[in-house]
Amino acid sequence: MYAANPYNIYKQNSVNTASQEQLLLMLVDGAVKYTKIAKLAISEKNMQKAHDELVRVQDIFLELMVTMDKDAGSYMNDLYNVYEFIKSELAKANIKKDAQIIDNVLPLIEEVRDMWHEAYKAIKKSK
Repeated sequence: MYAANPYNIYKQNSVNTASQEQLLLMLVDGAVKYTKIAKLAISEKNMQKAHDELVRVQDIFLELMVTMDKDAGSYMNDLYNVYEFIKSELAKANIKKDAQIIDNVLPLIEEVRDMWHEAYKAIKKSK
């Protein structure tokens, strides 16, 4: 049973009690993690796992895209375009099961993660 596992209970409670900023960090951390898992799955010829993980990361970026405040300024449009590019490249990697495409886009995903972590630190520092 899912709820019987103490780790799953802890994770569920972490998500339920997290702030919006912390949820965003969880998403971008997950995007990096699951992209790396997908790349490993391709190298191990586990195409179903690669597919599942790449879809998971695409879903993360889709969620980031649909929850953006589009009225916040032109930088948000630029960020939206970055997310869209990442999602598109991951779709290509998934269709072709091409680890090279993942290698090309992973540094950008890591930059997005690092950017949000820096923004979170700056917000916490200013409070």
